[in-house]
Amino acid sequence: MARYKVDITGINTNDLIVLKKSESEELFRRYHNGDPKAKEELINGNLRLVLSTLQRFNNTKFNMDDLFQVGVIGLIKAIENFDTSLGLRLSTYAVPLILGELKRYIRDNTEIRVSRSIKDLAYKIIRFQDEYMSLYGLLPSNEQIAKELNIEEYEIGYALDSLKDPMSIFEPIYNDGGDTIYLSDQIADTKDLASDKDLLISLRKALQKIKTREKEILISRYIVGKTQMEIADHLGISQAQVSRIEKTAIENVRKLIK
Repeated sequence: MARYKVDITGINTNDLIVLKKSESEELFRRYHNGDPKAKEELINGNLRLVLSTLQRFNNTKFNMDDLFQVGVIGLIKAIENFDTSLGLRLSTYAVPLILGELKRYIRDNTEIRVSRSIKDLAYKIIRFQDEYMSLYGLLPSNEQIAKELNIEEYEIGYALDSLKDPMSIFEPIYNDGGDTIYLSDQIADTKDLASDKDLLISLRKALQKIKTREKEILISRYIVGKTQMEIADHLGISQAQVSRIEKTAIENVRKLIK
C-alpha cells in the first residue's frame, strides 16, 4: 500500500472503513426507504474505491485533493443510481463512474486541447487493457488491442499520447551544479537559414572569427541539426560542456553581427 499510497489532506486513509456485503445491502435498504444517514454511511464506507481509482493518476500534475473530491462526486452518483436488484457489486458499477468524473475533470483542465474522439479512443484502450489484465494477469499486445477495437496499431500510441501532460521546451532536465540543460537543448534545429541571405552572410563572417570548437558546435547544432547529446558523443565531452560552449559561441556571434 505504501508504494501506491494516495495522500489526501485531512484524511487518514488507513482509518477508512470497508463495508461488508451484508452491511452494504442493509444501508441500501435504509437509503431506498428514505434514510439520509444511510447514504452518508454508504459514501464513507466506499471511499477506498475512490482512493484505489486515484492510484493511476498519482503521476499527473493535478492536485490529489482536488481529484479525490471529483472522485467522490462519481461515487455519490453511483450510489444514487445503483440498482440493487441487478445483483452487481457496487464497486463494479461505481469505478467506471468515478473514472469518468476524473477523466472529464482532467480533460476539461488540460492546457492543450485534443480531439474528443482521440481521447475517447485512448480511454477505450485503457479500459480494454484493464479488463484484459484482470482476466489474464498481463497487458494485451498492440496487435490484440487493434483487433479488439478495430483500429490500426499506430493509432494506439497516438491516442495514448493525447493523455500525457504537455512539457515546456524550457523545462530543466539536467544540472551538473553549474549550467542547466533545458529540453530545448535536446531538440535539433532544422531551420532553413538560406531564406535570409543577408543574415547568412553575416553569420558566415562571424563564424570565421570565433574559436574553432565554438564554430564546430554552432554548425552542428543550427545547420546540420544535431542535438547537444549527439555533439557531445562525437566530441567526447559532456553535454553540459556542449551547452556551455554553445551559449558562449552564440553570445560571441551576436556581438559580431550587431
